[in-house]
Amino acid sequence: MKTYFLEQLISSPHASSTDTVPVELASCVLTIGNFDGVHLGHQAMLAQVREIAHTQNLGAAVMIFEPQPREFFAPAKAPARLTNLAEKQALLAEYGVETLIVAGFDTEFRSLSAQAFADILAKRLNVKALVLGDDFRFGHDRTGDSQFLRGYGLDVTNLHTVTDSNTNNDNTDSDNVDTTDNDAARISSTRVRDLLLAGDLQAANRLLGRDYAITGVVVRGDQIGRTIDFPTANIDLQRIKPALYGIFAVDVVSLDDNGNVIADGLTALATDGHTGVAGLRPHSVFGTANIGKRPSVDKGDDWRLEVHFPQLQADLYGLNLHVRFLHFLHGERRYDGLEALKAGIHQDVADLLEWRDKQI
Repeated sequence: MKTYFLEQLISSPHASSTDTVPVELASCVLTIGNFDGVHLGHQAMLAQVREIAHTQNLGAAVMIFEPQPREFFAPAKAPARLTNLAEKQALLAEYGVETLIVAGFDTEFRSLSAQAFADILAKRLNVKALVLGDDFRFGHDRTGDSQFLRGYGLDVTNLHTVTDSNTNNDNTDSDNVDTTDNDAARISSTRVRDLLLAGDLQAANRLLGRDYAITGVVVRGDQIGRTIDFPTANIDLQRIKPALYGIFAVDVVSLDDNGNVIADGLTALATDGHTGVAGLRPHSVFGTANIGKRPSVDKGDDWRLEVHFPQLQADLYGLNLHVRFLHFLHGERRYDGLEALKAGIHQDVADLLEWRDKQI
């Protein structure tokens, strides 16, 4: 999958003759949205894009926004991110997207009129057809919708609300693919967030079509865990706040620069024979994760994902780790002092190892 930022694909009206010529995209079918989580509803949209692209011999493309619009307007009140940009890129590529266009959501972008945005789609991005949600609106005055784009001359397919009972709907014969079912709940990023916040991993995973995971690089933290004999890998979240918090069982693999799992990537780094506890998937190591604000160490609004690997001794700094959440134990707790914190972590690790042993 090729990724472009929108600024790369459109010329500034003030560009000089010495500026780089914008990239010219091949003709494509495009869908537009946040695609946070790339859940089953999003996957149905992507399947429709691929089908039309195949039928019309076009490329399959997606436009997303960074930051997401609500993060731009009110960062402190914006919904928690299910996926950061890198995670979203990897998932969209996995589901067959050939071209990803990242639109920087800023004052200039949100000021575009519906006409100006349609001009960008048709004249700059070479869009020949679109797949959109039935409630999609665009343009500074929000006058742009599917009907506006049809009037402009673009082919638009509307995919209506995707619910629990119709995610396998393969009907692609109509310009308006109706997957609405009033007796089933709508699949949405908000619903996935609510389930993760409640610790209901099984239900969230069902809506995602996969196990929920976070990918990030191991960076240096406060190293408090070392002082109480529970060293942790501090994983860069790359989001304002995560979508879940508390204490979890996880299994973790190391990824290479292309996002592929490195065979035994963590155990190969082990020293003194401390290779850790095997995870539940190939090449993984089992861990106990704390994701939250660490109330016992008074770090305020500093969100962290910290993973302790029982029986593993290794230098993990700089590794890109894929952390898969397996089981929710409990929410974050405030302990009265480091000794109480140490005792609490000791019990959590014991409980999660016991849970892991029951899965084998």
